[in-house]
Amino acid sequence: MPAPLVLVETSPDLPASADVVVIGGGIIGAFTAYYLAKRGMKVALVEKGHVGAEQSSRNWGWCRQQNRDARELPMATKSLELWEQFSAQTGEQTGFTRCGLLYLSNDEKELAGWARWGEFARTVNVTTHMLTAQQAAERGRATGKQWKGGVFAPTDGIADPSRAAPAVARAIMALGATVHQGCAVRGIETEGGRLSAVVTEKGTIRTRLAVLAAGAWASSFCRQYGIRFPQATVRQTVLSVSAPRQEIPSALHTAGASMTRRSDGSYTLAISGRGRVDVTPQLLGFSAQFLPMFHRRWRNLAPGGLEGWRSGHESWKRWRLDQPTPMERMRVLDPTADVSTVALTYKRAVELVPLLKDACVTAAWAGYVDSTPDGVPGIGEMASLPGLILAAGFSGHGFGIGPGAGHLIADIVSGMTPIVDPRPYHPDRFHTSAWGKVADF
Repeated sequence: MPAPLVLVETSPDLPASADVVVIGGGIIGAFTAYYLAKRGMKVALVEKGHVGAEQSSRNWGWCRQQNRDARELPMATKSLELWEQFSAQTGEQTGFTRCGLLYLSNDEKELAGWARWGEFARTVNVTTHMLTAQQAAERGRATGKQWKGGVFAPTDGIADPSRAAPAVARAIMALGATVHQGCAVRGIETEGGRLSAVVTEKGTIRTRLAVLAAGAWASSFCRQYGIRFPQATVRQTVLSVSAPRQEIPSALHTAGASMTRRSDGSYTLAISGRGRVDVTPQLLGFSAQFLPMFHRRWRNLAPGGLEGWRSGHESWKRWRLDQPTPMERMRVLDPTADVSTVALTYKRAVELVPLLKDACVTAAWAGYVDSTPDGVPGIGEMASLPGLILAAGFSGHGFGIGPGAGHLIADIVSGMTPIVDPRPYHPDRFHTSAWGKVADF
């Protein structure tokens, strides 16, 4: 079933031209369009289905610095500031709050890894507190259990995935830019080797700049123009339960289960990293580059079926601009929730926090988490197609760093000084090695 999502009314008429067209109405595309519109640029945000309907509404909602890859951390830190600024400047509510994130563990190896990350965090002025067994028991008193230790990240927080992207879309339109739902982008046109237009099912928008923030669809889109962008998706399942009768932590992670409070008091429950790998042509084509990642995660990954193949987001086929594309046949990726994962997640969550035993399951959904081989997004202009800026492969981290990523992409597009160093994110890195170096944290 679809994840909870606030629907938003958008612009009826497609513009004939724009300074920039942003392809994809998830959190990355929305924040990119917002920061471009703030600079006075004529922006059109185009989405094949509903704003925020795919992974941007299907995630946990965590906005964290804790345990980030060193390359992503600067963007994560900036994003926390930008989440706060967005609501203050627009009056739109995303559900963002710096509630702090709590991690609990009885695994010495896991605790040692968190401690190493904490030492690194201090070198970049990020606040994180290692917890003793007594402190962990106090912070995690809702569990009623003893813990060997944990981490509390007081400046990190959460936002509401059901509200965030739609809130940004409303802010975009308030700035005079346009947002278009139910309008699939079929491809692009070029003149002199440079992007000159974006072709949609409802018409063509003349532009010299486009941002491809298409999430799980990005690699298939790139392939239409001979651009190799290694990307694979994992189908992950999440469930929601009604509000418990007593207070429990707003954001709690353990190896067994994790939980996040939503704006209405309900909780999202999940098992970190657990998912199914659906076979697709794209997965087979990039399998050599993803084997190291799958090997590291083999305990939490299970074989999927052919649902991903049928969905069309990882097709190896080429499509035409004058005919319906896979995006028009699949407006919103809404994969089947894994029944066994729903049952196991609920069982583990109740064992972890007994107060949840009276909370009933209200919904369950799945989403395709798009990943790169090194778990870090690809952001940058394509050398082989000037004017096309890629922003995809956020590897399950995109929601929390959405504001910082959108700001950075807008910086690149407009030629402003980047909010963070863009070089670690450029997709050219996938052409020089089988996979990037993963931080040992």
